[in-house]
Amino acid sequence: MTTLLAVFAALLLLAVLLSSLAHRTILSTAALFLVGGFLLGDGVTRAIEVKPGDPLVSHLAELALFAVLFTDGMHAGWADLRAAWRLPGRALGWGLPLTLLVTAALAHLVVGLGWVESLLIAAILTPTDPVFAAALVGNDRVPPRLRHLLNVESGVNDGLILPFVVLFLAIAKGSNDLHLGELAGELALGLAIGIAVPWAAIMLERTRLFAISPKYEPLNAVAIGLLVLALGQVTHGNLFLAAFAAGITVASIGDQHRKAFEEFGELVAELLKLAALLVFGALISPAFLTDVGWPGWLFAVLALVLARPAAIWVSFLRSGLSTREKGAVMWFGPKGFASVVYGLLVLQSAIPAADKIFHLVAVTIVASILAHSSTDIVVARGFDDEHEVPAWFGKAKALVHRPGQPDRPDRPGAPPAGNDPDAT
Repeated sequence: MTTLLAVFAALLLLAVLLSSLAHRTILSTAALFLVGGFLLGDGVTRAIEVKPGDPLVSHLAELALFAVLFTDGMHAGWADLRAAWRLPGRALGWGLPLTLLVTAALAHLVVGLGWVESLLIAAILTPTDPVFAAALVGNDRVPPRLRHLLNVESGVNDGLILPFVVLFLAIAKGSNDLHLGELAGELALGLAIGIAVPWAAIMLERTRLFAISPKYEPLNAVAIGLLVLALGQVTHGNLFLAAFAAGITVASIGDQHRKAFEEFGELVAELLKLAALLVFGALISPAFLTDVGWPGWLFAVLALVLARPAAIWVSFLRSGLSTREKGAVMWFGPKGFASVVYGLLVLQSAIPAADKIFHLVAVTIVASILAHSSTDIVVARGFDDEHEVPAWFGKAKALVHRPGQPDRPDRPGAPPAGNDPDAT
């Protein structure tokens, strides 16, 4: 434990020192922790030793996914979705189920998994993670509607796919362990906790009896999240659905609480995510990668270059996106942290195909992280300012600039205030 903490601290310091460089090059802080875990893990140098069944692995993965889903939910408030829903709606309403079906077909045909196991691994690998395409979604040269689309999609699909992962996993365990009523009760209870706790907390704060000091405003959402986590564990409600619902509730009825928590919450979620990626990397070894075999590697490649691109191409027909924008959306569906945790949940479930599914999930995630985090900056640079920035931008900037004064802090490519990011 001490060694693992020291390794994490050293890699975190290195990531912070290289963070500015990483935003401008193909370097990736997420890939740094994954590769660091691989090199320092049991299969290479054995500096840190972790096993899939260790309590540390399951507890860290559970806590990190809870934090990520809670913060993701805060990007999916009703006001946000209503403001620009058309393009994200295509990605989530059509792209998500089509990606799941194509990936399941590949798992069945290429690897030979049964249909239930194929649907399970497809559900695990369908969520996307913007962390591994940070140079794209955080680059002001990229059209705002494209960045908005990728951010909303990745923030919402983790929570949307969760019930399918739970359902397919329950079916894969066999008829003796399948209790759909109990499963539905856990999901419903998690949803109820995720809505009721934030609603009650925010309503109490609005009464005359309470008032929050500005200094403690970020801690309000932290307290809400911890209470949801504790109640979920005590009542055996689904923790992850509770986290996602709580984030959405806070964003929908307590926008000021979300804004106060946003920066702090993102940092906490990022720390837990990087720690989990370090542990995940330590579980992978050269022998692990060899055990997958060529059908497994072929599946991983096809899951990246065929499943999502085909689904997104169909979903965005006649969408108004340019060819370059559509190509970026088709390629940037990186498999990220949610897939890591869902894969660990399957590994600990002891279903007959658990080990094979985890191997396939792991190599797909590794391939995705290395491919997407090293190409995001290249694709981002492909968006030419002269063609992608609206014509009004240069004129507006020239009108407001005065000699001796700095330029306005308008972002290249950003629409004027009040414009719909979905606008074509």
